[in-house]
Amino acid sequence: MDILSIGEALIDFKQTEHLAFQGFEGGSPMNVAIAAARLGPSVGFAGQASSDMFGEALRTYLQKNRVDTQFFLEHPAPSTLAFVAEIDGDAHFSFMNNGAADTLYNPQPRPQFPDSLKFMMFGSISLLTEPAASSIIDIVALHQERCAIVLDPNVRPALIPDKAEYENKLKKWLSLAHIVKVSTQDLDWLYPEKTGAQVAKAWLEYGAQALIITNGSEGVTLYRKAHEPLAVTAPKITVVDTVGAGDTFTGSMMVALFERQAFTDFSRLESQTWQEVLSYAAHAAAYNCTRAGANPPNKEELQSFIKEQG
Repeated sequence: MDILSIGEALIDFKQTEHLAFQGFEGGSPMNVAIAAARLGPSVGFAGQASSDMFGEALRTYLQKNRVDTQFFLEHPAPSTLAFVAEIDGDAHFSFMNNGAADTLYNPQPRPQFPDSLKFMMFGSISLLTEPAASSIIDIVALHQERCAIVLDPNVRPALIPDKAEYENKLKKWLSLAHIVKVSTQDLDWLYPEKTGAQVAKAWLEYGAQALIITNGSEGVTLYRKAHEPLAVTAPKITVVDTVGAGDTFTGSMMVALFERQAFTDFSRLESQTWQEVLSYAAHAAAYNCTRAGANPPNKEELQSFIKEQG
Protein backbone atom coordinates (compact mmCIF):
# COMPACT_ATOMS: atom_id res chain seq x y z
CA MET A 1 0.00 0.00 0.00
CA ASP A 2 1.51 3.32 -1.13
CA ILE A 3 -1.21 5.85 -0.27
CA LEU A 4 -4.12 5.77 2.18
CA SER A 5 -6.89 8.17 3.10
CA ILE A 6 -8.93 7.96 6.28
CA GLY A 7 -12.33 9.44 7.09
CA GLU A 8 -15.88 9.49 5.82
CA ALA A 9 -17.53 7.75 2.89
CA LEU A 10 -21.06 8.93 2.11
CA ILE A 11 -23.62 9.49 -0.61
CA ASP A 12 -23.73 12.89 -2.32
CA PHE A 13 -27.11 13.81 -3.75
CA LYS A 14 -26.42 16.39 -6.43
CA GLN A 15 -29.25 18.80 -7.24
CA THR A 16 -30.29 18.52 -10.88
CA GLU A 17 -33.35 20.76 -10.70
CA HIS A 18 -35.70 22.07 -8.01
CA LEU A 19 -36.00 19.32 -5.35
CA ALA A 20 -34.57 16.75 -7.77
CA PHE A 21 -31.28 15.04 -6.89
CA GLN A 22 -28.97 12.39 -8.38
CA GLY A 23 -26.89 10.20 -6.08
CA PHE A 24 -23.11 9.77 -6.29
CA GLU A 25 -20.61 7.95 -4.12
CA GLY A 26 -18.69 10.59 -2.17
CA GLY A 27 -17.05 11.87 0.96
CA SER A 28 -13.83 13.85 0.70
CA PRO A 29 -11.36 11.18 1.96
CA MET A 30 -13.01 8.51 -0.18
CA ASN A 31 -12.87 10.78 -3.24
CA VAL A 32 -9.16 11.29 -2.55
CA ALA A 33 -8.61 7.52 -2.48
CA ILE A 34 -10.49 7.06 -5.77
CA ALA A 35 -8.55 9.88 -7.43
CA ALA A 36 -5.21 8.41 -6.37
CA ALA A 37 -6.11 4.81 -7.24
CA ARG A 38 -7.21 5.70 -10.77
CA LEU A 39 -3.72 7.08 -11.44
CA GLY A 40 -1.91 3.84 -10.66
CA PRO A 41 -0.46 3.49 -7.13
CA SER A 42 -1.65 0.97 -4.57
CA VAL A 43 -4.23 2.85 -2.50
CA GLY A 44 -6.18 2.02 0.64
CA PHE A 45 -9.12 3.56 2.45
CA ALA A 46 -9.82 3.43 6.19
CA GLY A 47 -13.12 4.32 7.79
CA GLN A 48 -16.55 2.87 8.41
CA ALA A 49 -19.76 2.62 6.41
CA SER A 50 -23.24 1.31 7.02
CA SER A 51 -24.41 -2.20 6.19
CA ASP A 52 -27.38 -0.58 4.39
CA MET A 53 -27.75 -0.32 0.60
CA PHE A 54 -25.78 2.93 0.50
CA GLY A 55 -22.89 1.41 2.42
CA GLU A 56 -22.85 -1.56 0.08
CA ALA A 57 -22.73 0.81 -2.89
CA LEU A 58 -19.72 2.58 -1.32
CA ARG A 59 -17.83 -0.68 -0.76
CA THR A 60 -18.54 -1.84 -4.30
CA TYR A 61 -17.40 1.50 -5.72
CA LEU A 62 -14.10 1.39 -3.82
CA GLN A 63 -13.40 -2.18 -4.91
CA LYS A 64 -14.25 -1.45 -8.56
CA ASN A 65 -11.63 1.31 -8.41
CA ARG A 66 -8.99 -1.06 -6.98
CA VAL A 67 -8.96 0.59 -3.55
CA ASP A 68 -7.89 -1.73 -0.72
CA THR A 69 -10.79 -1.98 1.75
CA GLN A 70 -9.23 -4.21 4.42
CA PHE A 71 -9.40 -1.25 6.87
CA PHE A 72 -12.93 -0.20 5.83
CA LEU A 73 -15.28 -1.35 8.60
CA GLU A 74 -19.02 -2.09 8.57
CA HIS A 75 -21.65 -0.88 11.07
CA PRO A 76 -25.46 -1.31 11.27
CA ALA A 77 -26.09 2.45 11.77
CA PRO A 78 -27.38 4.34 8.69
CA SER A 79 -25.25 6.03 6.03
CA THR A 80 -24.45 9.73 5.95
CA LEU A 81 -26.30 11.53 3.16
CA ALA A 82 -25.15 14.88 1.76
CA PHE A 83 -27.26 17.12 -0.45
CA VAL A 84 -25.26 19.33 -2.79
CA ALA A 85 -26.24 22.41 -4.80
CA GLU A 86 -24.11 24.65 -7.01
CA ILE A 87 -24.46 28.32 -6.01
CA ASP A 88 -22.37 30.95 -7.82
CA GLY A 89 -19.90 28.31 -8.96
CA ASP A 90 -19.33 26.80 -5.51
CA ALA A 91 -20.71 23.60 -4.01
CA HIS A 92 -22.96 24.11 -0.98
CA PHE A 93 -23.85 21.16 1.27
CA SER A 94 -26.57 20.02 3.66
CA PHE A 95 -25.89 16.88 5.68
CA MET A 96 -27.90 14.10 7.32
CA ASN A 97 -25.37 12.34 9.55
CA ASN A 98 -26.71 12.21 13.11
CA GLY A 99 -25.71 8.79 14.48
CA ALA A 100 -24.44 7.65 11.06
CA ALA A 101 -22.01 4.75 10.69
CA ASP A 102 -19.02 6.83 9.62
CA THR A 103 -19.36 9.12 12.66
CA LEU A 104 -19.16 6.08 14.97
CA TYR A 105 -15.77 4.91 13.65
CA ASN A 106 -13.78 3.73 16.69
CA PRO A 107 -11.54 0.74 15.89
CA GLN A 108 -9.99 -1.04 18.88
CA PRO A 109 -7.11 -1.62 18.83
CA ARG A 110 -6.08 1.22 16.50
CA PRO A 111 -4.98 -0.14 13.11
CA GLN A 112 -1.34 -0.24 12.11
CA PHE A 113 -1.03 0.35 8.38
CA PRO A 114 1.60 -1.40 6.19
CA ASP A 115 5.23 -0.27 6.43
CA SER A 116 5.14 0.43 2.70
CA LEU A 117 2.77 3.38 3.24
CA LYS A 118 4.24 6.66 1.98
CA PHE A 119 1.28 9.08 2.22
CA MET A 120 -1.76 9.31 4.49
CA MET A 121 -4.52 11.88 3.99
CA PHE A 122 -7.04 12.98 6.63
CA GLY A 123 -9.53 15.80 7.14
CA SER A 124 -13.07 16.90 6.27
CA ILE A 125 -16.27 16.25 8.22
CA SER A 126 -14.94 13.05 9.79
CA LEU A 127 -13.09 15.34 12.23
CA LEU A 128 -16.31 17.02 13.39
CA THR A 129 -18.08 14.18 15.24
CA GLU A 130 -17.14 11.75 18.00
CA PRO A 131 -15.93 9.10 18.35
CA ALA A 132 -14.67 9.24 14.75
CA ALA A 133 -12.71 12.47 15.21
CA SER A 134 -10.64 11.25 18.17
CA SER A 135 -10.12 7.86 16.53
CA ILE A 136 -8.74 9.38 13.36
CA ILE A 137 -6.46 11.78 15.22
CA ASP A 138 -5.10 8.87 17.28
CA ILE A 139 -4.42 6.83 14.14
CA VAL A 140 -2.78 9.72 12.29
CA ALA A 141 -0.55 10.47 15.29
CA LEU A 142 0.53 6.80 15.39
CA HIS A 143 1.75 7.10 11.80
CA GLN A 144 3.15 10.65 11.82
CA GLU A 145 6.76 9.47 11.96
CA ARG A 146 6.18 6.61 9.51
CA CYS A 147 4.79 8.38 6.45
CA ALA A 148 3.94 11.80 5.03
CA ILE A 149 0.69 13.19 6.46
CA VAL A 150 -1.55 15.32 4.24
CA LEU A 151 -4.38 17.41 5.72
CA ASP A 152 -7.33 18.95 3.89
CA PRO A 153 -9.70 20.59 6.41
CA ASN A 154 -12.41 20.77 3.71
CA VAL A 155 -14.42 23.18 5.84
CA ARG A 156 -18.19 22.61 5.96
CA PRO A 157 -19.78 25.52 7.88
CA ALA A 158 -23.17 23.79 8.01
CA LEU A 159 -21.66 21.27 10.43
CA ILE A 160 -19.67 23.74 12.56
CA PRO A 161 -21.84 25.28 15.31
CA ASP A 162 -18.89 26.83 17.18
CA LYS A 163 -16.29 28.50 14.96
CA ALA A 164 -13.89 29.26 17.82
CA GLU A 165 -13.92 25.63 18.94
CA TYR A 166 -13.27 24.52 15.37
CA GLU A 167 -10.30 26.87 15.03
CA ASN A 168 -8.85 25.48 18.26
CA LYS A 169 -9.13 21.89 17.02
CA LEU A 170 -7.63 22.93 13.69
CA LYS A 171 -4.36 23.80 15.45
CA LYS A 172 -3.98 20.16 16.56
CA TRP A 173 -4.68 18.89 13.04
CA LEU A 174 -2.14 21.28 11.56
CA SER A 175 0.51 20.07 14.01
CA LEU A 176 0.15 16.51 12.66
CA ALA A 177 0.51 17.38 8.97
CA HIS A 178 3.54 17.58 6.70
CA ILE A 179 1.50 19.01 3.80
CA VAL A 180 -1.69 21.06 4.15
CA LYS A 181 -4.07 21.74 1.28
CA VAL A 182 -6.88 24.26 1.77
CA SER A 183 -9.20 26.21 -0.55
CA THR A 184 -9.74 29.96 -0.66
CA GLN A 185 -13.43 29.21 0.02
CA ASP A 186 -12.39 27.55 3.30
CA LEU A 187 -10.12 30.45 4.23
CA ASP A 188 -12.72 33.08 3.36
CA TRP A 189 -15.00 31.53 5.96
CA LEU A 190 -12.29 30.95 8.57
CA TYR A 191 -10.41 34.23 8.27
CA PRO A 192 -12.34 36.75 6.13
CA GLU A 193 -9.94 39.57 7.05
CA LYS A 194 -6.68 37.73 6.28
CA THR A 195 -4.77 37.14 3.05
CA GLY A 196 -3.53 33.73 1.99
CA ALA A 197 0.03 34.78 2.73
CA GLN A 198 -0.91 35.79 6.26
CA VAL A 199 -2.64 32.47 6.88
CA ALA A 200 0.31 30.58 5.43
CA LYS A 201 2.78 32.33 7.72
CA ALA A 202 0.70 31.41 10.77
CA TRP A 203 -0.14 27.86 9.75
CA LEU A 204 3.42 26.89 8.81
CA GLU A 205 4.47 27.66 12.37
CA TYR A 206 2.49 24.62 13.53
CA GLY A 207 4.94 22.32 11.76
CA ALA A 208 3.77 21.70 8.18
CA GLN A 209 6.48 21.84 5.54
CA ALA A 210 4.19 23.01 2.74
CA LEU A 211 0.85 24.80 2.51
CA ILE A 212 -1.10 24.72 -0.74
CA ILE A 213 -4.01 27.10 -1.30
CA THR A 214 -6.32 26.23 -4.18
CA ASN A 215 -8.44 28.89 -5.84
CA GLY A 216 -10.55 27.14 -8.46
CA SER A 217 -10.04 28.50 -11.97
CA GLU A 218 -7.44 30.95 -10.62
CA GLY A 219 -4.99 28.13 -9.90
CA VAL A 220 -2.99 27.26 -6.79
CA THR A 221 -0.26 28.81 -4.65
CA LEU A 222 2.38 26.96 -2.66
CA TYR A 223 3.85 28.44 0.51
CA ARG A 224 6.96 27.22 2.33
CA LYS A 225 9.19 28.74 4.96
CA ALA A 226 12.18 30.63 3.54
CA HIS A 227 10.79 30.43 0.00
CA GLU A 228 8.86 32.81 -2.20
CA PRO A 229 5.28 31.70 -2.95
CA LEU A 230 4.96 29.52 -6.03
CA ALA A 231 1.86 30.09 -8.19
CA VAL A 232 0.56 27.58 -10.72
CA THR A 233 -2.23 28.37 -13.17
CA ALA A 234 -5.26 26.16 -13.76
CA PRO A 235 -6.34 24.87 -17.18
CA LYS A 236 -9.19 26.73 -18.86
CA ILE A 237 -12.24 24.50 -19.17
CA THR A 238 -16.02 24.54 -19.37
CA VAL A 239 -17.15 23.61 -15.87
CA VAL A 240 -19.91 21.02 -15.51
CA ASP A 241 -19.57 20.39 -11.75
CA THR A 242 -17.04 21.39 -9.09
CA VAL A 243 -17.89 18.59 -6.63
CA GLY A 244 -14.77 16.54 -5.89
CA ALA A 245 -12.33 18.93 -7.57
CA GLY A 246 -10.37 19.61 -4.39
CA ASP A 247 -10.29 15.92 -3.50
CA THR A 248 -9.04 15.06 -6.98
CA PHE A 249 -6.32 17.67 -6.56
CA THR A 250 -5.21 16.14 -3.26
CA GLY A 251 -5.21 12.56 -4.51
CA SER A 252 -3.33 13.36 -7.72
CA MET A 253 -0.85 15.58 -5.85
CA MET A 254 0.11 12.64 -3.62
CA VAL A 255 0.49 10.45 -6.70
CA ALA A 256 2.72 12.99 -8.42
CA LEU A 257 4.93 13.24 -5.33
CA PHE A 258 4.97 9.44 -4.99
CA GLU A 259 6.05 8.99 -8.61
CA ARG A 260 8.94 11.39 -8.02
CA GLN A 261 9.86 9.50 -4.83
CA ALA A 262 9.37 12.72 -2.87
CA PHE A 263 8.32 11.42 0.54
CA THR A 264 10.05 13.84 2.95
CA ASP A 265 11.62 17.32 3.18
CA PHE A 266 8.79 18.95 1.24
CA SER A 267 9.99 22.40 2.27
CA ARG A 268 13.30 21.71 0.49
CA LEU A 269 11.86 20.03 -2.57
CA GLU A 270 12.99 21.85 -5.71
CA SER A 271 10.56 24.49 -6.95
CA GLN A 272 10.61 22.94 -10.42
CA THR A 273 9.46 19.62 -8.97
CA TRP A 274 6.69 21.34 -7.02
CA GLN A 275 5.70 23.17 -10.22
CA GLU A 276 5.30 19.84 -12.02
CA VAL A 277 3.42 18.25 -9.11
CA LEU A 278 0.96 21.12 -8.70
CA SER A 279 0.37 21.45 -12.42
CA TYR A 280 -0.38 17.73 -12.65
CA ALA A 281 -2.84 17.99 -9.74
CA ALA A 282 -4.46 21.13 -11.17
CA HIS A 283 -5.04 19.37 -14.50
CA ALA A 284 -6.59 16.38 -12.72
CA ALA A 285 -8.91 18.66 -10.73
CA ALA A 286 -9.90 20.54 -13.88
CA TYR A 287 -10.69 17.30 -15.69
CA ASN A 288 -12.91 16.24 -12.79
CA CYS A 289 -14.90 19.46 -13.30
CA THR A 290 -15.74 18.56 -16.89
CA ARG A 291 -18.22 15.87 -15.80
CA ALA A 292 -20.89 15.48 -13.13
CA GLY A 293 -20.14 14.38 -9.59
CA ALA A 294 -16.77 13.51 -8.09
CA ASN A 295 -15.40 11.55 -11.06
CA PRO A 296 -11.59 11.86 -11.26
CA PRO A 297 -9.67 10.92 -14.41
CA ASN A 298 -7.71 7.73 -14.87
CA LYS A 299 -4.08 7.90 -15.94
CA GLU A 300 -4.76 7.68 -19.67
CA GLU A 301 -7.50 10.34 -19.54
CA LEU A 302 -5.28 12.71 -17.58
CA GLN A 303 -2.25 12.22 -19.83
CA SER A 304 -4.39 12.92 -22.89
CA PHE A 305 -5.92 16.00 -21.26
CA ILE A 306 -2.52 17.42 -20.29
CA LYS A 307 -1.31 16.90 -23.86
CA GLU A 308 -4.37 18.65 -25.27
CA GLN A 309 -3.83 21.59 -22.95
CA GLY A 310 -0.27 21.96 -24.22
